[in-house]
Amino acid sequence: MKILITGTAGFIGFHLAQKLLARGDEVIGLDNINDYYDTNLKYARLAELGINKKDIKENILTPSSHKNHQFIKADLNNQEIIDKLFESEKFDAVCNLAAQAGVRYSIENPRAYIDSNIVGFTNILEACRHYGVNNLAYASSSSVYGLNKSQPFKTTDHTNHPVSLYAATKKSNELMAHTYSHLYNISTTGLRFFTVYGPWGRPDMAPILFADAISNDRAIKVFNHGNMSRDFTYIDDIVDGIIKVIDNPAKSNKKWNANTPDPSSSSAKYKIYNIGNNSPVSLMKFISEIESSLNKTAEKNFMDMQDGDVESTYADTTGLINDFNYQPNTPLNKGVASFIEWFKDFYLK
Repeated sequence: MKILITGTAGFIGFHLAQKLLARGDEVIGLDNINDYYDTNLKYARLAELGINKKDIKENILTPSSHKNHQFIKADLNNQEIIDKLFESEKFDAVCNLAAQAGVRYSIENPRAYIDSNIVGFTNILEACRHYGVNNLAYASSSSVYGLNKSQPFKTTDHTNHPVSLYAATKKSNELMAHTYSHLYNISTTGLRFFTVYGPWGRPDMAPILFADAISNDRAIKVFNHGNMSRDFTYIDDIVDGIIKVIDNPAKSNKKWNANTPDPSSSSAKYKIYNIGNNSPVSLMKFISEIESSLNKTAEKNFMDMQDGDVESTYADTTGLINDFNYQPNTPLNKGVASFIEWFKDFYLK
């Protein structure tokens, strides 16, 4: 397949591109390489994919040392460039992972989320519509569950009470995708990612924040006084799930009932999945595993809950299990050890 992956300088997009290239797919990566976090990490990921920073020019395809890979530095909200790319490359499938990330950042910089997550996603949908791409997978988020208290989170739950603009934009993406599935017969699959960790992870996320602070003898911030849990999911398990979805575009649910509508499917070719570990871990347990891998004990500053955050996340992954026999199989201790090994090599050498 010829696949466009947006966000290939990002954590998940980078790993997905690696895996698809390894199995023989043709991949074109897109990223605007913004400075939301250190661009050196983003360029280092691209280097692993065979893209030399010196060769990158704005809005022009850059060849890779990998024969099946090219990269373009571009913004999703540049409709002209997106349309030209779709027109020339004739993709078999698109996986849209590019987005302005971060729950807390959205409180301070709301317009960045509208530009990337709403305008940018509209451009992807329109390009799929006009250039014959009928297989779109895209990143949603567990953040859409918002004020929901019922655990585990199920895709059949209604998600009408987000607590951050980031979550609201991801919910909007799901609604927009359904509209295009209904009107233009495009298969769209949204993936609600739960807390993803592993090598090459984002430096604004807890694993690197914790590892960096502990390694440099600084106190870590432990929010809600440690009374939090997350459905931590190792990156390789996440990528396996994404590929299953790309290989199996959404189909119409023939049993869908408009009188009792299931929010996760439709009479259109539309599907929503939770993608996570289906096994929440306490924040304190996660910190303990990082301490063990670093062989250091963290100094902890226990703090109140932050605005826009939630106490726990827990993915019901029944949909992926039933449809694709999806089963994450990376134990927490193994996943954290792999992450710390990379962290030491990248940051401490």
